[in-house]
Amino acid sequence: MALRDLLGTELPIIQAPMAGVQAAALAVAVSNAGALGSLPCAMLDTAAMRRELFAICSQTRNPFNVNFFCHAPPPPDAARDAAWLERLAPYYAELGVDAGAIPKGPARLPFSREAAEALAEFKPRVVSFHFGLPAPELLQLVRAWGAKVLASATTVQEALWLEARGVDAVIAQGLEAGGHRGMFLGEDVSTQVSTFALVPQVARAVRLPVIAAGGIVDAKGVAAAMALGAAGVQAGTVFLLCPECTTSAVHRAALASEAARDTALTNLFTGRPSRGIVNRVMRNLGPMNVAAPRFPGAAPFMAPLRARAESAGSGDFSPLWSGQNASACREAPASEVVRELARGLA
Repeated sequence: MALRDLLGTELPIIQAPMAGVQAAALAVAVSNAGALGSLPCAMLDTAAMRRELFAICSQTRNPFNVNFFCHAPPPPDAARDAAWLERLAPYYAELGVDAGAIPKGPARLPFSREAAEALAEFKPRVVSFHFGLPAPELLQLVRAWGAKVLASATTVQEALWLEARGVDAVIAQGLEAGGHRGMFLGEDVSTQVSTFALVPQVARAVRLPVIAAGGIVDAKGVAAAMALGAAGVQAGTVFLLCPECTTSAVHRAALASEAARDTALTNLFTGRPSRGIVNRVMRNLGPMNVAAPRFPGAAPFMAPLRARAESAGSGDFSPLWSGQNASACREAPASEVVRELARGLA
């Protein structure tokens, strides 16, 4: 089945779900432009998710994607948390932040029965997952209304694992991609390869449509991915300067500057490898630090530093998520970005 038939869209293009920098507005704009808009739900509780889904459904009749994380929350580790707070103490002192300002509870939630039951009210055409798949009984709840299931793979082994569990298409996420790596069968970042090395290998290994993700920001990138066996593409970074995004001022400034040329995988902000623009805290602590709390436990520790620094116009402690190729980022409506990407399908 052609990817556009599977998704129910005019174009085989997916807007990458980007938690923290977008809400319903971007998904609506992309879906109305003929591609598949996405709503990230990892940072939304059920009430917030419902509000965003109501907003989407009231503004578009076209298909859209709802995305969730599938991580297993780690057990409490007070000793590790205390050691990490001590590591960050000089920054707290410098910015005049009280350690009591650290928010309680997880910053990102895995897919749950409660989320699945709320989602059933809206019956989205597509549901996608990051970090593997939820438990079979939860996946069955999603399939009950006929939703198509997509999931990210960062290696051939992960793609085969997903195929064996019945996903409808695989998102082949290359090393260039911004935000969280979707890796779930291991934690060794040396296993991660570029999009244009991964896509043809996955396309040969599985019998499913393969969606290329990572470093694709224009028509030439789309054409190259399709030539290597992709059935479609997923793009995220190129949308970050669109007015429909909620990207912060410091993040927008970084994306529009020469700093965007220097990105790295980091676990400082959430506890999992994620690609972002290198900033002060990444340089000082090293982008990957073994002392960081396990995902998603690192996020609350950085949150008050980020808030204080951003209030002063600094992105020194912000997760400035970006892929390796931000060259096409511009302040243009999301519909224009979709049209540029679609030129690569001709």
